[in-house]
Amino acid sequence: MDRCEANHQPLTPLAFLRRSARVFRDRPAVVYGDRQLTYGAFAERCGRLARALRDAGVTPGDRVAALLPNVPAMLEAHFGVPATGALLVAINTRLSPAEVRYILAHSGARVLLVDTELAPVVRGVLAGLPDLETVVHVHDPAAEGETWAPPGPEYEAFLAGASGAPVEFRVTDEWSPISINYTSGTTGDPKGVVYSHRGAALNSYGEIIETGLSAYSVYLWTLPMFHCNGWCFPWAVIAVGATQVCLRSFSAGAVFAEIYRTGVTHLCGAPTVLRMIAAGRPSPDYRFPRPVHIVTAAAPPSPTLIAQIEELGARITHVYGLTEVYGPHTVCAWHPEWDGLPVEDRARIKARQGVAYTHAVDLEVVDERLEPVPADGQTLGEVVMRGNNVMMGYFRQPDTTAEAFRGGWFHSGDLAVQHPDGYIELKDRKKDIIISGGENISTIEVENTLYKHPAVAEVAVIGVPDDRWGEVPKAFVTLKPGARATADDLVAFCRERIAHFKCPKAVAFGELPKTSTGKIRKNALREREWAGRDGRIGG
Repeated sequence: MDRCEANHQPLTPLAFLRRSARVFRDRPAVVYGDRQLTYGAFAERCGRLARALRDAGVTPGDRVAALLPNVPAMLEAHFGVPATGALLVAINTRLSPAEVRYILAHSGARVLLVDTELAPVVRGVLAGLPDLETVVHVHDPAAEGETWAPPGPEYEAFLAGASGAPVEFRVTDEWSPISINYTSGTTGDPKGVVYSHRGAALNSYGEIIETGLSAYSVYLWTLPMFHCNGWCFPWAVIAVGATQVCLRSFSAGAVFAEIYRTGVTHLCGAPTVLRMIAAGRPSPDYRFPRPVHIVTAAAPPSPTLIAQIEELGARITHVYGLTEVYGPHTVCAWHPEWDGLPVEDRARIKARQGVAYTHAVDLEVVDERLEPVPADGQTLGEVVMRGNNVMMGYFRQPDTTAEAFRGGWFHSGDLAVQHPDGYIELKDRKKDIIISGGENISTIEVENTLYKHPAVAEVAVIGVPDDRWGEVPKAFVTLKPGARATADDLVAFCRERIAHFKCPKAVAFGELPKTSTGKIRKNALREREWAGRDGRIGG
């Protein structure tokens, strides 16, 4: 018995749109302000984009970059670009011109789709990119601030000028690459993480299973689509025939408005986003008009934050992963018997990173010999992963890929413990753990303690130089609007709740530096504190 066309079809997200355009042709696929696209219209536009790209000379294996906010054109690029056999390179919309130029040059992008509000970022870097042949600008009437139309066609005219019938959504090799996602590059140049059609399809199935997406779902785009291809939700939502609501820019007010206006049932966001939603609550007793399933990741959410969001009527699913694993790899899979626990206990359990997704399978916490650490909730080890959602590798960086895959695992660089029930709990990044006088201090533990203080909005803890102990904890805190607390207040608060050696030895107040995806940039804080000193910096 052999594999043949009758019993094997390549896995690809393109098949999702082919099916949904037939099954849900007249249902809403995309909503953006007053604009609505049915599945039939959306599929036609994606196919026409693919045809236009082919007319522009794009061939299989080429790269097409997109510098776009969460607008319909970005969703269309997730299907139209791979339909040509090309790779989608979704670029972080908050990068500097130099960073954008690096990605365009390193990826060798042949075409760039760029929003006219973001186009000023590339105005000075388009020259000297020999691979870049076509720049297509997307004009959005909702854009604010300075806009610029670079030389080249406007997006709607580009689609309208496509010759012949729209391209069909098919692929012959499921292992062919579908996209490149560049990491944040906090310790050097960004790395291009390559995803495959197979991995993207299986990760989409994982999101459907773990978040309960169905044709009744309405997904709100609060997570940037440029980040890990939106954790594969652009493809997953299409697979089930659900509706996607585009949000050009995030604000808590816009989230509450769309939940009311469009019946949002699902959204994703980093803890920073959740804190903004909690702070923007229309009234102290406000609750969502219907249950909203919120998936959070990027940094470990504190139990305090989880409890605050669930008071709004949300259901929180905590996931964890990295760009190299298409976004989430683990989920804090929920047990029904936990529903009856007190809210603080539920939040504490939900703050754990959990177990591997159903399609991911393998997850371990290991020591330096790659042996599993005891499942005692105490012994630290590195989180390693393998499965269907691990990247193909780093684009044009074989040595870096080999190092990341040593021993047959993807190495995350994150430190965790494994509890007796098999769930993992992150304690720190390897580069973030504080070693003070020979004692390991988890910055996450200290941060979660400070988050319990009613005046604290955001906090980051790092190790800073100390002549006696080598390094000691220092907290950087943003207070809630109108709230007051002194450094002594916060240190005393910690000393009542955790071991004294773990407590901050200093506290600084102010806004915290963040990456474009909402992660607090501890590397920037470390560089400032360790400048001119021997020891670790950056990271």
